[in-house]
Amino acid sequence: MTQDGWGTIPALMTKKPVHIIGGGLAGCEAAWQCAQADVPVVLHEMRPERGTDAHVTDALAELVCSNSFRSDDYENNAVGLLHEEMRRCGSLIMSCADQHKVPAGSALAVDRVGFSEAVTKAVYEHPLIEVARGEVAGLPPDAWDNVIIATGPLTSPALSEAILAVSGEDALAFFDALAPIVHRDTIDFDQAWFQSRYDKGDGADYINCPMDQAQYEAFIDALIDGDKTEFKEWEKNTPYFDGCLPIEVMAERGRETLRHGPMKPVGLTNAHNPTVKPYAIVQLRQDNALATLYNMVGFQTKLKYGAQQVVFRMIPGLQNAEFARLGGIHRNTFINAPVVLDNDLRLKAQPRLRFAGQITGVEGYVESAACGLMAGRFSAGQYHELELTYPPETTALGALLAHITGGHLVNKKSFQPMNINFGLFPPMATPLKDEHGNKLRGKDKTRARRRLITVRALDDLTNWTLTG
Repeated sequence: MTQDGWGTIPALMTKKPVHIIGGGLAGCEAAWQCAQADVPVVLHEMRPERGTDAHVTDALAELVCSNSFRSDDYENNAVGLLHEEMRRCGSLIMSCADQHKVPAGSALAVDRVGFSEAVTKAVYEHPLIEVARGEVAGLPPDAWDNVIIATGPLTSPALSEAILAVSGEDALAFFDALAPIVHRDTIDFDQAWFQSRYDKGDGADYINCPMDQAQYEAFIDALIDGDKTEFKEWEKNTPYFDGCLPIEVMAERGRETLRHGPMKPVGLTNAHNPTVKPYAIVQLRQDNALATLYNMVGFQTKLKYGAQQVVFRMIPGLQNAEFARLGGIHRNTFINAPVVLDNDLRLKAQPRLRFAGQITGVEGYVESAACGLMAGRFSAGQYHELELTYPPETTALGALLAHITGGHLVNKKSFQPMNINFGLFPPMATPLKDEHGNKLRGKDKTRARRRLITVRALDDLTNWTLTG
């Protein structure tokens, strides 16, 4: 057969299947990539036999935090570029996300239930994928010679301990926090209004709740003073990832931190009082296709439930809010990938084991799925005994792979989780000039550089998918 990205693949051989542990975004994407390359797969998911602190269903690819895949602008944004590269590689996750997107300005947000159900249906209906429910406790059996571990931030203790023992490296961990979700019909639109920042997207994709200075100062005091969940002994020294800090932790770092972060008032005009600029603004983003639920953007929290309801109802427009889900926290564990993994995402100490998703130290839904995409393709290539090729480092996929494997790290032991960003891409060799031959500077230079990076990336991706 001919499979885009593989060239000519031998007919399906009588071999052991690829075993994939974990039915999240990375695991499902890896399974899909393998199966689409004529590789039989057994996908292991421990839920519902064994639950987690964050999941509430037994569906595959359940979104346990935000419903946003972030920017979908592939010409100017690194994560948008990653979206586009994955689409061109036949990504199941991106296909299902596109089918179940909800309004979110220039971002790609999804109806979380519809998205998860679509992924689950596609996986179960693929003739080469078998879904096995139940925990894989400890290391996989020795007979499994091609394994992808994609267990994500909530890897079971038994498997975590086994990975730690065989890798010979200490695991790292941080907290990932959940933002509250509000019922739309309990929001007061005499104070709140619809508008996207700088009128992007449809111009009205977010609900905005304004604060004056006195209201903001009182809110900050309440955040800092509010009752917070107590960490267990084994959690107390776990560092946070800066891209997903609880809102009260941000407030403790400085009273103006939130005004320059998730509550920044720029690019918005109060529809109820256009002449007065709000001191701070809380935004809520649509969370489901029915537009009945909205999540509080950037409001991950470890406040206790009672404190959350009191503090968040101080926000103008949310004084009568009813919450479909309050915020929470869960521990996220990842390995020191650049030290323990090779360029094929295999464990150096036991090469039959390959890793994918957040457990490798990527951060974000899309990055996790992209890691699964690459791991799936590498495993399929191994199955068919093909020489593996890697996405060029000039692509978003390649830049992410280089980060995981330590390609651009000065000290591999200083590895930290990372979202995809233009800082991971090799710089452009040619100086950037305008039509008159003058060197570009400032924002013009940044925009031009990003545009050239994206053009180069998609050109180089095409060459990889044709020859890989």
